[in-house]
Amino acid sequence: PGLLVLSLTVALAACVSRPDNEAKRCATALGAPMLVFELFFGRSVPAGGEVGDGDWEGFVDRVVTPALPNGFTVFDATGAWMDPGSSTTIHERTKVLLVALPDAPGSFAAVRRIRDAYQAKYRQKLVGMTIASGCGSF
Repeated sequence: PGLLVLSLTVALAACVSRPDNEAKRCATALGAPMLVFELFFGRSVPAGGEVGDGDWEGFVDRVVTPALPNGFTVFDATGAWMDPGSSTTIHERTKVLLVALPDAPGSFAAVRRIRDAYQAKYRQKLVGMTIASGCGSF
């Protein structure tokens, strides 16, 4: 857990925008500086079974939409990793959530609420996440 926190802290620090350069670059592209979050929600439940389509839709309605009222995109994917015990490839149905948000503390807090809620409700070790800086307009 400590290494994960350190890794995320370093990753977030690397994403901090440089206001002057970023704003100039984005103005040329006709957009504003934004952070693009991509979250990976594995649907396998540790005790067996899966987060079903109805469960996922309920989670989106109760947690995701209130946290991201201006919109987001969700698509289906398949995640895979190697089981350390058997050295076999494990495949898992996955939902990927993509959202562009202002580079602001409130954006990080909204994403954190979503991740924490999913991890708690479906007993997940973690919800994977990547963050990239970019320019956007909506």
